[in-house]
Amino acid sequence: MNSSYKLYGMELSLYTGKVRSYLRYKKIDFEEVLETREVYKTKIVPNVGYPIVPVIESPEGEFVQDTTDIIDYLEHRFPSRSVYPRSPKQHLAALLLEQFADEWLVIPAMHYRWNFPDYNEAYLEKEFGGNSKPDITEEQQRLQGQRTGAMFKGSVPFLGITPNMYSAIESWYEEMLELLNTHFSNHRFILGDAPTIADFGFIGPMYAHLGRDPYPMLLMQAKAPNVYQWLTRMRILDELSFGELLPDDEISPQIEAIIARMFKEQFPVLKNLVSKLGEWEQANPGTAIPRSIGEHEFTIGDSTGKRMMSPFNQWMLQRPINYYQQLDGDSKLHVQNWLEKLGGGEAMSMDIPKPVKRVNNVLVFD
Repeated sequence: MNSSYKLYGMELSLYTGKVRSYLRYKKIDFEEVLETREVYKTKIVPNVGYPIVPVIESPEGEFVQDTTDIIDYLEHRFPSRSVYPRSPKQHLAALLLEQFADEWLVIPAMHYRWNFPDYNEAYLEKEFGGNSKPDITEEQQRLQGQRTGAMFKGSVPFLGITPNMYSAIESWYEEMLELLNTHFSNHRFILGDAPTIADFGFIGPMYAHLGRDPYPMLLMQAKAPNVYQWLTRMRILDELSFGELLPDDEISPQIEAIIARMFKEQFPVLKNLVSKLGEWEQANPGTAIPRSIGEHEFTIGDSTGKRMMSPFNQWMLQRPINYYQQLDGDSKLHVQNWLEKLGGGEAMSMDIPKPVKRVNNVLVFD
């Protein structure tokens, strides 16, 4: 039996970058397998149920999909040097930042990938075509890349990335870059000098899209060189770069500012999703949960748009909420005071009447 894991994915993939970085940090022996059409046909669809990456295959032949499930599966198998902080405030912050990166930073990631064709288009055509069918000619790869890229570009409006939102998205992203650049001038990773699940959440959008596609890469290098250096650390994860998290359960002011804005702009959307998903379940008892249950408004800065309501977002939201709500005594008071300072007390006390869970790679009501 092969002792190494297989990671099915590609460099272009936002979520593959999250798992790849984690595997390197944990020093787990793995082979990365390019997700060609043949791999989808023979490996991923038969074992997962639908074409998606990343997926890992264990040495025993088990297949696990979704980055959070993959990391938790491997944390159980490789418990040393956990990516989940022990102290309560940092643990909660790490969970909040993971879901923020997975579910909200996809907005600037997809905007900067697809709405700057003069810089990115030729590069993306070559990358998508070469990944999909590496054995065909360059011209055939370019045409294949156009077809494959069009499918991904077609999802952009559903994420709320419409022309009326472009300026707000760019202002928000550049403000976040400035905060991260200041933070990384003093700390190697998001919660101090060791990586946590927050770093692995952020590396997804910040590498594959925002740190690798031509236009946003140039933007990051020019405006936030310390963030670009963090990307390099997260790709290499040399033992010499590991230290300790910030002492006394502290979080830097810059990271707190990012979390505060998350509570202000992302959490009203999540609160509405929880309510609408509960209503949807009552109206559709026993029905499989779809990828989207409609659309709702969201606001970034002074601009308001509409985006699809994804039940998967609730699954990610449940992780920090469940963690916070099971705290007690001094630990809960300590975290509660911090949440109130950032405007997140009400958000973390949210009731979720219809929780969801993942079973056989699909969402079901718990």
